[in-house]
Amino acid sequence: MMKKISILTLVIVIIAMTCIVSVPAASTDTGVEKVIHATGSGNVIGTPDRAQVTFAVETENPVVKTAQQANAMQMTKVIDALVAAGLPKDALKTSGYTIYPVYDDYTKSLLEQKIRTYRVTNTLTVTLHDVNRTGEVIDIAVANGINQASSIQFMLSDEQSQVLRTEALKKAVSRARADADTVAGALGTVILDVQSVDISGGYAPVRFENYNAVDAATKSASPTPIQPGDVTVTAQVSITYSIR
Repeated sequence: MMKKISILTLVIVIIAMTCIVSVPAASTDTGVEKVIHATGSGNVIGTPDRAQVTFAVETENPVVKTAQQANAMQMTKVIDALVAAGLPKDALKTSGYTIYPVYDDYTKSLLEQKIRTYRVTNTLTVTLHDVNRTGEVIDIAVANGINQASSIQFMLSDEQSQVLRTEALKKAVSRARADADTVAGALGTVILDVQSVDISGGYAPVRFENYNAVDAATKSASPTPIQPGDVTVTAQVSITYSIR
């Protein structure tokens, strides 16, 4: 019986020693992969081929319904004039409509204040596929009843934006690869492949807030001059390269 126990104990010890020895053997076979992380950015300047002009008709009257009706008549006249000038109806969108009371004395408490009049504001946004007509559209709108100017925004069409973004991405990738090649050469290594790529970037439209086109158009018979400027499309890439 004692002999059987001794043999069993010996077998267990041998198995345990085998497991202990095999652990470092497995770990020595695992290698750490070598990589280089590089980032690059690219910028391309383009000319906007879309414009959005936002303006409004504002009316006031002690009777809210009268203010509404006057506003509706004035805005209808503006829309009809823009359509008559060749703009498609789907290029004209109502982007805001508000009615709020105007009090005679804001220094008093809410219970003491009396409503002096009601102010109705109807905001219209016009999208133009020809940016050269921006000043013309503003002049037509002002001549037919627009009395509040909000913003002008110059943008890129989806097609133009994609063309410029493609160019910007190519520049960003080229710069990232140039940096990676420089580092790899300095380290005496060679780039084997691309492991991963992250992409970001875009562009910000050129925007003019609270432009003074209404005042300019009412004081001068000359067309309102509007210059779209340029937009810059940017792209950033972050690339991980495997090396040896």
